Amino acid sequence: MFRIGDKVVYPMHGAGIIEGVEEKEILGEKRKYFILRLPLKNMKVMLPVDNVETIGLREIIQDDVIEEVFSILSEEGIELQQNWNRRYRNNMEKVKTGDIFEVAMVVRDLIHMEREKGLSTGERKMLNNTKQILISEIVLVLEQDEKAIEKMIETSVH
Repeated sequence: MFRIGDKVVYPMHGAGIIEGVEEKEILGEKRKYFILRLPLKNMKVMLPVDNVETIGLREIIQDDVIEEVFSILSEEGIELQQNWNRRYRNNMEKVKTGDIFEVAMVVRDLIHMEREKGLSTGERKMLNNTKQILISEIVLVLEQDEKAIEKMIETSVH
């Protein structure tokens, strides 16, 4: 179970810090909620305590795993599906897992594709969102500036 002060990742939204636990009545039902602050989006989110497993909330990675993330970013990108719709769905499934390695692969592959042929509007938006998810977690792990982490990611992808 998570506690106040824990640094966690909320899949599809990014990393944040649990700032509190509150009991609220919503639609006639009393439930406990984690109050999660997402620093990069400057947003607070309420997550039902009893739904954290379903949501996929997890602790941020340990700093000794960062090297593996940057290793994935520096690998050659995989050949992506020609059909943009299928490619988009496959990438979305990876991001929804909340797994930082899957997120890093999506960022790497989309950056490669952007550099080679350019991206559609939808894929460019996915790249920006996915990159923010990745940056948000690395910022909390390394306790560094967002711009510095973004530069590290960009220079890691060859």
